[in-house]
Amino acid sequence: MESIDVLRELSDAFGVSGFEDEVREKIASLIEDSVDELSVDPLGNLIAVRRGGERVVMIDAHMDEVGFIVKWIDEKGYLRFAPIGGWDERIIPGHRVEILTRSGDKRYGVIGTAPPHILTEEERKRPIPIERMFIDVGAASKQEITELGIRIGDPLTIHYPFIDLPGGYVTGKAFDDRAGCTVAIQVARRLVGLDLPYTLAFAFTFGEEVGLRGARTAAFSIKPDLALALEGTIGADMPGVPEESQPVRLGRGPAISVADRSIIVSRRVIEGLEGAAEEEAIPYQYKLPTYGGTDAGAIHLTRGGVPAGVVSVPCRYIHSPISTLRLNDLENTVRLVERFLSDLPNLIDLQTL
Repeated sequence: MESIDVLRELSDAFGVSGFEDEVREKIASLIEDSVDELSVDPLGNLIAVRRGGERVVMIDAHMDEVGFIVKWIDEKGYLRFAPIGGWDERIIPGHRVEILTRSGDKRYGVIGTAPPHILTEEERKRPIPIERMFIDVGAASKQEITELGIRIGDPLTIHYPFIDLPGGYVTGKAFDDRAGCTVAIQVARRLVGLDLPYTLAFAFTFGEEVGLRGARTAAFSIKPDLALALEGTIGADMPGVPEESQPVRLGRGPAISVADRSIIVSRRVIEGLEGAAEEEAIPYQYKLPTYGGTDAGAIHLTRGGVPAGVVSVPCRYIHSPISTLRLNDLENTVRLVERFLSDLPNLIDLQTL
């Protein structure tokens, strides 16, 4: 399966933080033939292990996406909701949503607000607070909502399908971090048949968008000697953003982090990634410090400390209803991580970790 097909399948899957079941099932089916062991921990992290030497290398990619949760149902059949993860209130109104009920059925609705015709001039200038937004699912009463199977606590997300764009671009939801998950799956497949002198543990984690939760517990159980987090990160090469404020740019290859709000990356890890890229003639860029944070921030503080790095696929419009990436960036990220892992003993002395 090509990378675009893996990304399409994962992007279209439902996986709001804390409700990653559908994504986890798809990832398990895509990676199971490439590893020796597959397990799900008590919190929902999917751990896929290739047994090798005593040293352990952890590859992390989080399954979850930002979304919302139903917090109130009024007597007229409208839903009120709260955010899960970081959202910009300005871009929420007017979108179609997908609601996952307890039975597993999906219901659909629209995020509504008062129309501009009846707002004052001052109200039209201000972002609408989430507390004033509502979801219209076509119900006329609370009883009709009950009959649809929708209850307080049900998760939902803004959902538009994955599509191809001209020029090698694609667009879809949740590229943060289904792009990273795609990279991990493709790397696992390409390493099949290659003898590795270390044990390789892929952790597809839950709850990154609500506080790096799954990575923390997964790393504690995996006990890695070295870790790499794979992400979809902030592509800001667009009108109105000066170059010095663009964390990464599309078309320039995978982004290597040197520092963000959660970690200052070990120089040994950075140099190992640079060496892998240069040996394979893979274009790469640095993610400008110190935007964002990743699972590596939690992993590197686990137990007695873990050297950890971050490699990201540049994506425009993350933490919004829809994102865009270039397929050559995705493929070059796969190539970089594959080369880094296959040549790791020559890039970093694992015995000194």
